[in-house]
Amino acid sequence: MARVRGGRPVRGRLIAALAVLMVTAGCGLLGDRQGNSAGAAPVAADASAEPPNLYEEATPEPEPTLPEPARSTPAKKPKAAEPTPTEYPNNFTEPECATHEGKNVSKKAAKAALLSAAGRSYWPTSAPNLKLPSDLVKAVAWHESGWQSNIVNCDGGRGLMQVMPDTEEFVNNRFEKSYDAHDYRQNATLGANYLAWLTKYFGDNYFKGNYSLNTSKCKSHGSRCLLNLVIAGYNAGAGTVDAAYADKSLPNPEYVNSVRHLMKSCYCDRY
Repeated sequence: MARVRGGRPVRGRLIAALAVLMVTAGCGLLGDRQGNSAGAAPVAADASAEPPNLYEEATPEPEPTLPEPARSTPAKKPKAAEPTPTEYPNNFTEPECATHEGKNVSKKAAKAALLSAAGRSYWPTSAPNLKLPSDLVKAVAWHESGWQSNIVNCDGGRGLMQVMPDTEEFVNNRFEKSYDAHDYRQNATLGANYLAWLTKYFGDNYFKGNYSLNTSKCKSHGSRCLLNLVIAGYNAGAGTVDAAYADKSLPNPEYVNSVRHLMKSCYCDRY
């Protein structure tokens, strides 16, 4: 029979102590297996936290946004240069058959006569807005005569504007005048008056009564704008221009091109 201390058997107390030691050792081993140091207090788990998804794919990083390339404005097609006249228009050359009658006036006097003729109003009632550019009158006169008032060409053209006899007759009859092509002032007026008539004629027939001779109305020296038609008509006549217009062309383009160059930059401007 076992010995008893304090009323309890000694053997029973030994068995109880061994049980406590076994339980304590088991807890330490379990803590080591879970990654906790032996004897450390266990961390309470958060019941509300979701367990991590070990198989969740990583979210790919967004690709960098490249800036849009700047839109380049297409280069404008350069405007084609006007053809250079075959003969430089500032170097007026007399025809071999040309002659001279009477005294030749100075270039200064010739310029004054041409400017005066360009400033007249030849259609004050039916076409009051019709105005002749002074550059047009000066350029035509330089191309025709080099501003020589006494030159007579082999075809009958006379003076500053190389007025033909039938042109003198036509203008005098149409406007009830009595201009004399032998006088350099009246010669300038005859030529300018004929340019004014051509302006109204072509303006009424092809441009609905618009008589603007502004160079901005012309795309080129070869286009069929009013200014180019008037220049062509002075050299070739209205009938020839009408026939060419019907064929969508311009007669004597070299003559028109030379006068247009003179209008822009004329040697005569030095006087």
